[in-house]
Parts: sequence; C-alpha cells; structure tokens
Amino acid sequence: MLQRPRRNRKSEVIRQMVQETVLQPANLIFPLFIVDGNAQKTEVNSMPGIFRHSIDNLLREVESCAKLGLKAFDLFPNIEESLKDKYATESYRENSLYLRAIKEVKQHFPEVCVVTDVAMDPYSSDGHDGIVENGEILNDETLEVLGKMALAHAQAGADIIAPSDMMDGRVAYIRKVLDENKFTNVSIMSYAAKYASAFYGPFRDALKSAPKHGDKKSYQMNPANQKEALIEARLDEEEGADFLMVKPALPYLDVIKLLHDNFELPIAAYNVSGEYAMIKAAVQKGWLDERRSIMEVLLGIRRAGATAILTYHAKEVLEKGWL
Repeated sequence: MLQRPRRNRKSEVIRQMVQETVLQPANLIFPLFIVDGNAQKTEVNSMPGIFRHSIDNLLREVESCAKLGLKAFDLFPNIEESLKDKYATESYRENSLYLRAIKEVKQHFPEVCVVTDVAMDPYSSDGHDGIVENGEILNDETLEVLGKMALAHAQAGADIIAPSDMMDGRVAYIRKVLDENKFTNVSIMSYAAKYASAFYGPFRDALKSAPKHGDKKSYQMNPANQKEALIEARLDEEEGADFLMVKPALPYLDVIKLLHDNFELPIAAYNVSGEYAMIKAAVQKGWLDERRSIMEVLLGIRRAGATAILTYHAKEVLEKGWL
C-alpha cells in the first residue's frame, strides 16, 4: 500500500501537526444569568455548575473568567414576575437590573466583550418574544419594543446586540435605531436560524421565562427546514447583521455548515442549555467521559463552521486546562 493515512496519526505530535480544526478561547462566549439582590449565587437545578448571579457576584465571575482568557459574555436576566408586563417595559427602564449589569461589567472590565439578548420573553407577562393580542404574536408592533431595548443596551455599553426574537425585519429596525442614535459601532449578532426546539427547557428554568400559553412555533423555525435558514440569513445580512447565529447547535450542524458555505459573515452557534444538561446528566450517571464528550461537541460545532460558540462549557474547559 502506497497510501497509509495512519502514518499521520501515529503520534500526538503528528496528530496535532495535521489537525484541521482549531478551537481557541477566543471562539467561546460564556452565557451568564443575572438576578437582583446582593451576594446571590444560586445553581440552576437543571444545569449543574451553572449559576444565577447578583451583580456583585457577576463581576467576580467575569474577573475569574478573564484571568483564564475567556473575555466574551452573553448576559441574560432573571426578572421578578411583578416587574413583567404585556409590553416588556422593564427591558428598557432606566436603572433596571439588566442595564445596571451591563454598565457594571463594562465599567470594571472595559476590555471584555458584552453581548446582550434582545427579546421580550424574560420581561413579558405572556412569556413570548412579541406582543400578544388575542393569541397572536404581533410582529411590527413588537419591533418598537425591540428597538427601545437595543438602544438602552447600547447606551449601557453593550458591544454586540443579539436579537433572539425571530420577528421579521427586526435587524433592519434595530440597525436604524442604533445608527440614528450614533451607535454605528455597536454590532448585531442576529439569531438568524433559531429553531422551535425541545432543547431550551433548562434555559427557561434558569430565567423563569416559559410561555404562559401556546408555543413559539409561529416565529421560531420548523426543525424540519433547512432552506428556510438561507432565507432568514440572507434577509439578516441585507438588513445589517454582523454575525449570523444558529440555535441550537448540535441538531443543526448541517445548518451551521450551510450558512458558513453561503455567507461571508462570521457564523455563531448556541450550544444550548438542553445540550449542556444532556452531557452533564450522562456524566453524572457514568455513561460518558466528561472531557472527551465536551471537547468533541465543541470541536464538532467549530468544524461545522462556527467562529463564535455560545456555550455553558466555556469556563470549565479553560479552568480544567482542556483547551
């Protein structure tokens, strides 16, 4: 045999020499959950090792991550039910928990990148990503709320705005609002292909943001569809997005690759809460090797074409020296 591919696998040095996919700390974004109060750090029951932090502990967490080389964070608020209303007004109220968190992180750690979530569901009394009227999610009326929210985030110091609502036209609307208010340097990381997935359960547990009625299938994408992702991504690119995101990651590696192959914009992927929880549960049962399974997941997402990976594994892979 003239060709023996195993020759390039015979030692660790050679395996690393010919490795095609490289995963670095710069590829990782760490989602962090925020709660009101002081000295608060409560574990999410369905996500072992992941906590809800009050702002003082959030700053300690960001500091410890930055020392490890992890410097990009996506913030998500756990809002008290009494502050929620039909129009998510808490999302842009001056001095709200979320806006204070953004300001504090950027004030103490100006070198880190803060990504912010733009969607109504954490603040909505209906638990949906849009205004609800007679059981219908109103698209165009919701855009005004999203614009106010995005502007408030930019004013607080956000580096990247990430609309996760899947309303039509929201990237163009947000871009216009940001530009008119002289925030032309604030990026938009669009959830271009966000699917109506079964893997969001632990996240909704962390934020207590599940829909109070109905589901999100009229605005989140059908898991059976791939070409539809091209339509959504193309629109977001034309409307001014700087990143295109696919969510979830593992069941949609084909979609990540599809967008990577068809667009010049960087592709992000969200390794979501249910994917994290599955691995942690299997590890606790002794069914999976923790290090190997986590690293294989992250390399697989990167190999599919994701430049940025939002993952709850971000801190542990650096803390444990796996990367």
